Amino acid sequence: MTALRPGERVLDVACGTGLVTLQAAAQVGTTGSVVGTDIADKMLTRACAMARQQGLSQLTFERMDAEHVGFPDATFDAALCALGLMYVPTPMRALQEMYRVLKPGGRAVAAVWGERQRCGWAAIFPIVDARVYTDVCPLFFQLGAQEMLAQTFQAAGFTYITSARLSTTLYYDSSADACCAAFAGGPVALAYARFDAHTRQEVHAEYLAAIEPYRRGTSYALPGEFVDVNGRKI
Repeated sequence: MTALRPGERVLDVACGTGLVTLQAAAQVGTTGSVVGTDIADKMLTRACAMARQQGLSQLTFERMDAEHVGFPDATFDAALCALGLMYVPTPMRALQEMYRVLKPGGRAVAAVWGERQRCGWAAIFPIVDARVYTDVCPLFFQLGAQEMLAQTFQAAGFTYITSARLSTTLYYDSSADACCAAFAGGPVALAYARFDAHTRQEVHAEYLAAIEPYRRGTSYALPGEFVDVNGRKI
């Protein structure tokens, strides 16, 4: 959707471990540049290591809040945010910052999880929330409901907005893999980190019971949905 071209300058907001950032760097080539930002130091450390391994000198990472992007106006040709806006306290503010740092004619693309009932792993939220309150749980699927993300793009100033709703299937080879993806690497990871061994066993059992309809022998195939929105700065 972003259609990156060689030589362009790109910002990847809430880049995590850099899975999208690395692909963007490969697309813009050595004549371009990509900056990945995130507030999680451990993720940025992992991302930097992967960039070094791949020899991507056009790629850098900086610790930065998505709502306060530390770059001048009209710096980038494109801005990306892949599955990051759900964690931002004020997504509108993050999109306004992406808009600000884009050059005239620049484009932004963001992806979020879709409708809650179309994501088979969503049962993880009440399971965790029954044990420790998190701010993430109540709002995680808000941007994926109906046209909420596209409307937020419009309110942030973007024009020529397009939206796509994509269905997918998440495959896990075992119950251990399914639990690891949901708890250790998912949106409840911070809350899960506080659990003792006994509590972790309990939540694993409840989660596996919840996703039992998606079990295929010893593996799992969970439905999921994404919403991708593309907008331009005129």
